[in-house]
Amino acid sequence: MAAPTERRRWEREQARLKAGVVEQDTEEWQKDPNFTGLERVGGVDLSYVKGDDTSACASLVVLSYPALQVLYEDCRMVAVTAPYVAGFLAFREVPFLVEAVQRLQQEEPKLRPQVLLVDGNGLLHHRGFGVACHLGVLTDLPCIGVAKNLLQVDGLARDELHREQIRSLQRSGDTFPLTGTSGRVLGMVLRSYNNSSKPLYISVGHRVSLDTAVRLVRSCCRYRVPEPIRQADIRSREYIRKQLCAPLEVRPARPESSKKEAELEDESDA
Repeated sequence: MAAPTERRRWEREQARLKAGVVEQDTEEWQKDPNFTGLERVGGVDLSYVKGDDTSACASLVVLSYPALQVLYEDCRMVAVTAPYVAGFLAFREVPFLVEAVQRLQQEEPKLRPQVLLVDGNGLLHHRGFGVACHLGVLTDLPCIGVAKNLLQVDGLARDELHREQIRSLQRSGDTFPLTGTSGRVLGMVLRSYNNSSKPLYISVGHRVSLDTAVRLVRSCCRYRVPEPIRQADIRSREYIRKQLCAPLEVRPARPESSKKEAELEDESDA
């Protein structure tokens, strides 16, 4: 657990960085219905070895768009020292992802992604500044939060009404807004793949509008999880197996997630 003084410091840092979040489209390709001009989409992930909260693999991949072929891959074992505290995941994971983006910029600047998809939330967060916002502001890249579970903030709940709304999503591309009791739309629920009834929770991270974020995520889905995040996850887990020379089980980066995708759906939803 983080000490109270550490939590207060993190809260101040979140508030400072939040002032830099841009919630609108800033790139020309974002304004084109077909995303003309978008050529590279990145995805990031951290995977932990089961039973070890400090040893993880940070992964960044860059895929071509719209073909979604892997152009670049960076997997590194990292020592995670910050504790997990709900609402402050970024302080545990984002420094390693920023380093991966910086390495890419130094080694292969022509492959720098034009947008990053992040396994987590953006504005859909207790203080309106989730991991996708944090990474976006620090890298100044357009970022999109893509979560597999609903974060229950601002009155949002996994109640019967929410489940009924999910059942109303009949086809790939169907959506409904996540409107908090404050009246603000915090994100969008998206059925990303016809063969999966489990939706995704899309939220703005940085330098992208919610509408653009939803359209882009949908266009990157071959299965339930968008391909940049899916490939980052697959490759980080495989890297750990190779590094440890054993078929060790890899656990999800987020303690509140029960499984790191039986929801990757290349087997279960293919």
